[in-house]
Amino acid sequence: MNVLSLLLGVMCAAGGGELFVRGTVGLAKTLRISPGVVAATVAAFATSSPELTVSITAALHGTPRIALGDALGSNVVNVALILGSALLIGVLHAPRATIKRDFPTALVVPVATAVLFIDGELSQMDGLLLLAIFVVWLVTVIREARRERSAIEEVLGAYPPGRALVEGTIGLGLLIAAGRLIVAGASGIASAYSVSDFVIGATVVAVGTSVPELATTIISRLRGHDEVGLGTILGSNIFNGLFIVGLASSITPIRASFAEVAPALILGLAAIALSYPPRSGIIDRHRGLMLLAVYAVYFTAVLQGLSE
Repeated sequence: MNVLSLLLGVMCAAGGGELFVRGTVGLAKTLRISPGVVAATVAAFATSSPELTVSITAALHGTPRIALGDALGSNVVNVALILGSALLIGVLHAPRATIKRDFPTALVVPVATAVLFIDGELSQMDGLLLLAIFVVWLVTVIREARRERSAIEEVLGAYPPGRALVEGTIGLGLLIAAGRLIVAGASGIASAYSVSDFVIGATVVAVGTSVPELATTIISRLRGHDEVGLGTILGSNIFNGLFIVGLASSITPIRASFAEVAPALILGLAAIALSYPPRSGIIDRHRGLMLLAVYAVYFTAVLQGLSE
């Protein structure tokens, strides 16, 4: 039953994430916002909705370690596994704004979390600090969007505003259901096999809730909209690491040993560093293999921690 709940949650996350992205991007077209900005905000936040619902549900039910494991694990999955897989299809071209704004912020996320976690706890004050950093980044993005207002180029197809609103609403409902199903299934598995909540969150839940990012990134890569794929991944990581972890810890302080969270933080930082584009903005295919190797190391490290 726990496995069925988990599978249903993943299915809701995938379907709901795609509908929500289609709806929100369709509405954003009428606002004439550039694709990169939409990807880093609207699409990224939409595809991170499973992580958000999982984290809020987990925090309210007194299991915030699932929220932490899911958010940090999803960040490794997003860059190492999803971006690595997309690079196997072909090279990616990163826009200058993404290189200057989003990549540095994505690097700050694991560093800030590691510093705050040195004492083995993310307190409510730590959570508020992470939320403050997120607000600063978001304000910067909004200001740039106002300066660079332009017609958005659709990625997932053109939709009338009414249809976009309906699909976005249905997608959000599916994502909320996905969060509840995934938390229920993951918690049940953890209890049945005496597995750490953090480990379940960092592996099974992290991959499951990253399904929307995977679909969005692969579709955008195949259609040649690299700025959308990169923006979605980096925006999602920033949202996960700053907003979701910050919100979860501000609801319920999160306690875990630094050794437990170190693999996700260190390898998440390594993945961002490996994918950081040169001045040309071109991310080569060979980095895809390196990123997949990083994910393999991460997964092995988590399993080794489980066996100890």
